[in-house]
Formats: sequence, structure tokens, C-alpha cells
Amino acid sequence: MRGATGFPVAGLPVCGKDSLVDPAPAVGDDPRAAATLRRLVADHPASDEREADSKARFLQELARLTDPCDRSADPVHVTASAVVAGRRGTVLHLHRRMGRWMQPGGHVDSGESPEAAAARETLEETGLDAWHPPGGPALVHVDVHEAMDGHIHLDLRYLLLAGDAEPTPAPGESPEVRWFGWDEAEATADEALVGALRAGRATWAGGAADWGTDVGVKA
Repeated sequence: MRGATGFPVAGLPVCGKDSLVDPAPAVGDDPRAAATLRRLVADHPASDEREADSKARFLQELARLTDPCDRSADPVHVTASAVVAGRRGTVLHLHRRMGRWMQPGGHVDSGESPEAAAARETLEETGLDAWHPPGGPALVHVDVHEAMDGHIHLDLRYLLLAGDAEPTPAPGESPEVRWFGWDEAEATADEALVGALRAGRATWAGGAADWGTDVGVKA
């Protein structure tokens, strides 16, 4: 699973496609992709009251959305983001328009899986070639929140692993991006991100030895 492309894994949904092998049907033509997203979210355990509320709203919206990742189809749509984890802690960037320290993430492109979108957005916004854990994408948190332009984001948050490199965001992205210690990140980040940081930290710390990433928990 390593690599910025975040290649889809069997059993996980591709937005804009129903099958990970057959590229033909779009989500709007076949509702099974939305159903797969519903199963993914339904099987995810909420860690606190905010996430429980988000999970309930997420499932409610997925029950009606025919093309859940298409931002042009509905102001409520699925997005993907990453809790980047490594020996140096985690990576946040200062959103240029919102003025908040946030995790990398954004919209899911047509034909792209949410886990691939999380890796792509991480590469674009931080320059880090982060990768999913060896066992496959790890969904660590879900959140529903208001975004700009009156949109509502149904955000799937994945754990991504990274080495020690300094972030080098692409031109046009926020130049304010850096590694944070976990405690510093929780104290700095937007309130809506704290639960994801805690979940990502715990998941990463619990799996680092098995993943062979030579990383230790940094506070």
C-alpha cells in the first residue's frame, strides 16, 4: 500500500466507480458504492460523543446520496483526509483561507477511492510521500462539519505513515506546514480534529512494532 497514489484495496469503495476492478459503472448509476461506504462507516467505532453524532449524520446522508463523493452533485459530500504519523509526530498545515492548523485532505476525485484521495492530498499539501499501513487503509475517525461555500463535508480520516523528511508543499499550497509533537498538535489544531489525532496516535502506536517502521511515540 506504500506510495502517494494510495492504491485501492479490495473491499473498499471507489467513488465514481462501484468496482475496484471493473471501471465501468459510476456511483450514480449503481448505488452499491454508497452502500459500501455505509458499511465502512457503520463498522467504525466512534471514540467520543462528537464522533458518534458525526457517524449518525454520515449514515443518514449516505442513505440518500446517489453520488456521495461528487461535490457538484450535492453540497453534502464525502471527503478524505489523513492523520500523518511518524517518528517526529504528526503533520499539520495552516489553512490559507480558514487560518486554522489542519490535517491534509480534501475532495475525492472522480474514479478515486477515499483512501487514495487522502494520500494524494497529503502529497500535494505537504510534499510527503506518505503511505497506508501494510495491512491496508486504516480508517481512524469520521467527522461531519461545515466547510466553505456552504458545503457540508462527510470526512473519512485515515492513518498514513511517513518518514522523517521535512514537508515541502507544492506551489499554491500553504507554505505553513510542519511536524508537531502529538501533544502540541492537539493543543494547536482545530477542536474538530482533536479526536482524530488521538485515534491516529493510538492506532499508530499500537501498530508501529508490527509495521516495522522504526518509529516511536513522540509527545
